[in-house]
Amino acid sequence: MVGATGNVGTSVVSALEADPDITSIVGVARRLPGWRPGKTEWRSADIAAADLTELFSGADAVVNLAWLFQPTHDPLTTWRVNVLGGMRLFRAVAEAGVPALVHASSVGAYSPGPKDDRVDESWPTHGWPGAAYAREKAYLERVLDIFERDNPGTRVVRMRPGFIFKRESATQQRRLFAGPFLPQRMVRPGWVPFVPDIPGLRVQTLHTEDAAEAYRLAVTRPVSGPFNLAADPVVEPATLAELLTARLVPFSPSLARATVAAGWHLHLIPVSPGLVEMALRIPLMDTTRARTELGWEPRHTAVQAIRDLIYGMRGGAGMDTPPLRPEAGAKERLHELSTGVGRRP
Repeated sequence: MVGATGNVGTSVVSALEADPDITSIVGVARRLPGWRPGKTEWRSADIAAADLTELFSGADAVVNLAWLFQPTHDPLTTWRVNVLGGMRLFRAVAEAGVPALVHASSVGAYSPGPKDDRVDESWPTHGWPGAAYAREKAYLERVLDIFERDNPGTRVVRMRPGFIFKRESATQQRRLFAGPFLPQRMVRPGWVPFVPDIPGLRVQTLHTEDAAEAYRLAVTRPVSGPFNLAADPVVEPATLAELLTARLVPFSPSLARATVAAGWHLHLIPVSPGLVEMALRIPLMDTTRARTELGWEPRHTAVQAIRDLIYGMRGGAGMDTPPLRPEAGAKERLHELSTGVGRRP
């Protein structure tokens, strides 16, 4: 499994570890963790440069979770790792003769769609061109189209989840999307003064443990094709306001875009304005196929997933892996500032 030490990867490792029919897991990451689950052997590799064919030799399945979210100010770097590295990974799967590839796509790969209805997996996957994340996810969908045509003997599964949260991912997600100026321990009910009420902001989320179970099923069952993954209910600004016991303040989409753009250009926040635009445009997904063909059913609601993230924020939660390392206080915040918010991975 590539990208095994992040938010989703650690939970997929745990899900595979709990499966009695799985005897061996190879976890691949650029930086090795201190975390040592029993069936997992760790290997260090960068998908943009390493010999992946040798690494995948003899594998029954490759799960690709590798993704670089930052630096948003350097899209050439994220393209080199996410897209060119992803293409190298797919080619290595074919060269090593691996019988199954499970790839982490995203709701962000979808073209703009409805917020008052739900789309199935046949909805176009051309992304939103204003967001590097969406462009890269959509481009890899096209690469996989060619890969499937040229490698009919390889079973290919594409996971398209909504936004994925767990308690242990709180500090990582603060670093990636909020930056060093968010007082993490103040993200708790009664402490957040208001939530922007942005018309049209309706998104789907799920708990990381539920996403991990879907990946386990994709590895162990003879399924192929794309699967939408999300839990109910649909999340709106009012959902967050209720969780945080905060006031809803009307915010137009244009004001939200301008506010994030200003923060991003000033290097105050790492998240780019394109991601706000993407969130306003991505469709709501129908998860019927995952439930009927994959046999997947989320155990957590979308609200429970967000509540876990909030609790993790308050406690500075994390794990003993480089991406998920817990909140380290002022020294870490100063390091984030000194390296440039959104400028370096």
